[in-house]
Amino acid sequence: MSLSTTKALGRSDSAIRRPFRWPTLLTDNGAGLAYGGDYNPDQWPETTWDEDIRLMRQAHVNTVALGIFSWSRLEPREGEYDFDWLDRIIDKLGRAGIAVDLASATAAAPLWLYERHPEVLPVDRYGHVVNPGSRQSWRPTSPVFRTYALELCRRLAERYKDHPAVTAWHMNNEYGWNNRNDYSDDSQRAFREWCRAKYGTIDALNEAWGTAFWSQHVNDFDEILLPRHMGGDAMANPSQQLDYERFGSDALKEFYKAERDAIARICPDKPFTTNFMVSTDQCAMDYADWSDEVDFVSNDHYFHEGESHLDELACSDSLVSGFALGRPWYLMEHSTSAVQWKPLNARKRHGELIRDALAHVAMGADAINFFQWRQSRSGAEAFHSAMLPHAGAGTRVFRDVCELGGLLKRLGEAGLQGSRVAPSRTAILFDADSEWATRCQTLPSMKLSHWHDVRDWYRAFLDVADRADVVPLRADWSGYDTIVLPTVLVLSAADVRRLADFVRGGGTAIVGYATGLVDERFHVGLGGYPGAGDGLLRDVLGVRGEEFNIIGDEGEDGCDGCGCGGDGVTAVGDPATVGLSNGAVCRLWANVVDEVAPDAAVLARYEGDTATEWELDGTPAIVRHDYGDGTAYFVGCDFDRGDIARFLRDVGYGRGRGRADCADGWADEPSGQSDARILHVTRETDGRRFDFYINRAHDDTVVREPAGETLIAYRCDTGVADGAGVADAAGAACRAVTLHRNGVLVTTTASRTQ
Repeated sequence: MSLSTTKALGRSDSAIRRPFRWPTLLTDNGAGLAYGGDYNPDQWPETTWDEDIRLMRQAHVNTVALGIFSWSRLEPREGEYDFDWLDRIIDKLGRAGIAVDLASATAAAPLWLYERHPEVLPVDRYGHVVNPGSRQSWRPTSPVFRTYALELCRRLAERYKDHPAVTAWHMNNEYGWNNRNDYSDDSQRAFREWCRAKYGTIDALNEAWGTAFWSQHVNDFDEILLPRHMGGDAMANPSQQLDYERFGSDALKEFYKAERDAIARICPDKPFTTNFMVSTDQCAMDYADWSDEVDFVSNDHYFHEGESHLDELACSDSLVSGFALGRPWYLMEHSTSAVQWKPLNARKRHGELIRDALAHVAMGADAINFFQWRQSRSGAEAFHSAMLPHAGAGTRVFRDVCELGGLLKRLGEAGLQGSRVAPSRTAILFDADSEWATRCQTLPSMKLSHWHDVRDWYRAFLDVADRADVVPLRADWSGYDTIVLPTVLVLSAADVRRLADFVRGGGTAIVGYATGLVDERFHVGLGGYPGAGDGLLRDVLGVRGEEFNIIGDEGEDGCDGCGCGGDGVTAVGDPATVGLSNGAVCRLWANVVDEVAPDAAVLARYEGDTATEWELDGTPAIVRHDYGDGTAYFVGCDFDRGDIARFLRDVGYGRGRGRADCADGWADEPSGQSDARILHVTRETDGRRFDFYINRAHDDTVVREPAGETLIAYRCDTGVADGAGVADAAGAACRAVTLHRNGVLVTTTASRTQ
């Protein structure tokens, strides 16, 4: 395996991004929104296939992902291939007008391969072999496994390169689900090669990793070790650990590229993708980097139970759209209802199946697919919901699946496909390096989470009716008025210069409390915090800090292990929070800012008894600094979602003018203003716009004067309300649509450019 062409930090220039290619459907013009899911006919008697296809047509299914876990059926014994069954089902699907996204089938290898070649099995950080029997029980760096996998890819490509029903290639499945971190000898050899390609000389590596600490100097690349388990409370070199995370993402990407290229040499005219795993509880790879290597971006998303359900979906989708550079993307998997892999697996309530799918469309998805078509009767995912449940077609789930298919067909016929999500004014920046870095065991607090902070800021913008985009750190920010950096722990000097140029040129930057503490080598900048960019970040923000005041719930006794005894004080007498002069509360991390630039304004200070106890009373907590033609805000402590929304209203974001601190996070807004309880997203083409209004609340909400023609009114009441209900600014009756819980309204109108 060669990783010699991998660029530093695992990033690639967007100029070499693969051209965007979208799979066609088997419609008259090849267009429309794709709808379907994973289909596993080899897990069922062939006598069920015709019924499957009949029900698929009833549900308006027009595409399926096929063969994802079928290697043992395709090659039941080494070198013996059986494609006849696959021929038959692809032909049946094609005649029914259902396109096939054909998998490389390499996600789960047959047991005979593991029996013959146990050396392909991954090894965990403790030296334990990861045994077969699940998915992805193979080393990304194994030359033996690669040989077998690529042979299967070539066989599939030769067989189906000209089949008209096969319109896309689906490489592997959820790369890294079970083999993201491999500590085998194969991995160690590949990591040494990766380091050699990145650093060139061993002196450069020693400098980058700071190996003078703890006598870790290496004399040659062949002495480099993986950060395996080193003892009970031993701490890995954070610079080495960060490089190992980058290497792991690159190693799996190189395996994906090898599979893709093996098929592309035989079948170059059909688009390639692989399904990312982006939700705010996971983002396993550097998907900004991976997105350069697919023809269209795909994602698997599974809902979060509870009040964050819809907001988390929108936040994750916004980042996927950022990876796709605003082009349409493909929802490869989500669930019709409950999954089976969480400690508690809640079902979706009435309306959530359709609402979630339409929300994905609103956020840029031109394909809506589920795992899976027919619910398994055996195996590890038997209790994972599906489009066709155990109870059959006479079920609420299947009726909703059919209704959703009709709604998507209507949107496709209206011309939604290919439209783009209208950009917001604000971009929240996400970076894989910072997400990996915040998991480090050597930081002032081990409770940091970059991705969760992105989610909290995203939700707070929704709460003030001012939706933000989530984009990769490496993205072009020039089209935005404001950028937000929540816990972007890792900032290179080049990133800081980009930030400074953005603000100097008239932009606004909001910089969070643990941003810019280290550079891309995990080296701390000197001269005070935040030190990134050799002090340039401090110049932009107009602040200098000398320490961090870490607080929280790690006391010895008390409720839920927090040691506060229920009164907000830890068992050893230290306050578990710090108050601010604006009413906000810090619960984790307070920067001890000791210098503020003369031209900076302090917007809030630590204040009160808790601040006094921590010797922070009067210390600046939020600072505004004009820099060039723009403005930078330094938010020097952690906030919860409600306090973030408070800050945003205080500095002029959002259009709500009601209560600043509501129990549900939303302000009461006057008639005629945007309603923070509604997620409003617009998609646009050259000649038409589509407005999606989705109820975020549990009770009814009202859309006032929606523009254009109604395409979809799901769980909505339409009509006119009088002055006692909904009125325009003058108090006159106006057209209004009431969205019930899980309600969605979609309207369309000719855009101004038509």
